Amino acid sequence: MRAYTPSSFWTRMRSKAVSAADAVATLKSGTSVFLHGAVATPTPLVEALAARHDLADVRIYHLHTAGPAPFADPGREAEFRSVSLFTGQPLRKPVEEGRADFVPIFLSDVPGLFISGDEQLDAALLQLSPPDEHGMCSLGTSCDAAKAAAETARIVIAEINEQMPRTHGNNVVPFSRIHSFVATDRHLHEHHPEPESEIEAKIGECIADLVEDGSTLQMGIGGIPDAALARLGNKHDLGIHSEMFSDRVVDLVRSGAVTNRLKAVGQGRIVTSFINGTRKLFDFVNDNPLVAFYPCDWTNDTHIIRQNPKVIAINSAVQIDLTGQVCADSIGHRIYSGIGGQMDFIRGAALSPGGKPIIALPSTALKGKTSRIVKELTPGAGVVTTRGHVHWIVTEYGAVNLHGKTLRERGAALISIAHPDFRKELERDLREVRHFAPTAKL
Repeated sequence: MRAYTPSSFWTRMRSKAVSAADAVATLKSGTSVFLHGAVATPTPLVEALAARHDLADVRIYHLHTAGPAPFADPGREAEFRSVSLFTGQPLRKPVEEGRADFVPIFLSDVPGLFISGDEQLDAALLQLSPPDEHGMCSLGTSCDAAKAAAETARIVIAEINEQMPRTHGNNVVPFSRIHSFVATDRHLHEHHPEPESEIEAKIGECIADLVEDGSTLQMGIGGIPDAALARLGNKHDLGIHSEMFSDRVVDLVRSGAVTNRLKAVGQGRIVTSFINGTRKLFDFVNDNPLVAFYPCDWTNDTHIIRQNPKVIAINSAVQIDLTGQVCADSIGHRIYSGIGGQMDFIRGAALSPGGKPIIALPSTALKGKTSRIVKELTPGAGVVTTRGHVHWIVTEYGAVNLHGKTLRERGAALISIAHPDFRKELERDLREVRHFAPTAKL
């Protein structure tokens, strides 16, 4: 069953569709390709491309993708080279094993790679909504860097999916820009949240206490942001300006907690670059003029972010050391995700009037065997948020603000929200490196 009503323009144009194999047949060896990501991953085109065995040295640029990534399977290295600009689950092992590459880069800088010509794209593989009566498709659930790819690639190859939501904002792709396309009517990849844990609930409560009425929210995906959002139903006049959001925001809109009334940028509208969630979320954004999708070089521009009042940026971490350095993209040398929009919004929130940049993480990892607050980061760990940018740190044991604090004060503050099983050890570490006992008066 079709999800959304097709236009008469699309009814006429649909007969021009080709098979996925024919759509990707024009791609040649040595080309550079952009692949649409998140729930907008054009799976039929991915499968058709991977089914070819006559190619060599095809570079595939992408953010995190959904579904299998057969182009990165063992033995395909000479044919395809995946280049992650943010690494999702399907590419973690290939990157770790050297079969794929990773680029550390701010999300706000990704479109500029293509617009500047630093990375010249031969093709963009996109998943689009069907064209409207004016012959315009939308990038649906993911505008992010796909808009820049659609405008700069030599050719555009599209999956036009009748179940892709038509979304509003600066995310239009003219049907005339498409060189070949496949027509589908399939469910999008969905992301279903896991049940909330006790630790996530406590962290969510701590974050909710920091959120004032009239705040503008940015949040990622996962148990901690969801736990925080689940506890904001009693707030008033919240706004959303985020590189992404998921199902929980729909609940806050319907409860009346999110009105976007007090925002300075995009007043009255939710502003985002992509979404990740379930059919509930896809239906919410479909043809909804109160949700605006923009490229991530605009949504994540600190000059734009800081104009909104009381920006609350909720981001996660793998580790944080006693000086406040935050590792969020790797576990030692193993790349887990990417820089993404963390630094864009941590800095933007810090510059916002009344803003609060927040890094939230459980106090332990490996089922309580190791502390996430550490004397020093694991060798190979990447510093995503520097100790000069960090402000609020939240664990299930509370929230502390490191901004303006000395190294000794920071260490003491972080130890106060570490897991009790590791506090004595961390106190010894702090005494060793700072010649300071946390219980001493500053």
